[in-house]
Amino acid sequence: MQFQVPQFIEVEDKIVGPFTFKQLIFMIGGLGGIYILKKILPAMLAYPLMLALGVFTWALIFYKYNDRPFILALQSWIKYELSAKLYLWNKHPKPITTKDPKKPGAAIPTTMAPTVSQNKLKELSWSLDIQDSVK
Repeated sequence: MQFQVPQFIEVEDKIVGPFTFKQLIFMIGGLGGIYILKKILPAMLAYPLMLALGVFTWALIFYKYNDRPFILALQSWIKYELSAKLYLWNKHPKPITTKDPKKPGAAIPTTMAPTVSQNKLKELSWSLDIQDSVK
């Protein structure tokens, strides 16, 4: 039994003409907002707000930012602005300190890596060679 695998799943269906359902909702909302502004506010105040709402509606319907819909960029920006931001910058890293067993309570800075003696290195190498040959 063969099944047909869906293709083009990222393409939204067109509802009215070249517009998807989301685009149609944005268009109806923008036109409704423009109509309400025209009826409620005086002309000197309404026209600039209507223009701004029209440009915003156009961006929601058609504009793509980095090949993604504008609404996703707007959501990301709002989330960024509303989230807490904590910036830390340390100019000088603090040295690691260990307690000196000879002097109780005294700390000595250690910034170097521990050294491995030659015997330990050979022993480690020998054990790795044996492990590789056993497998």
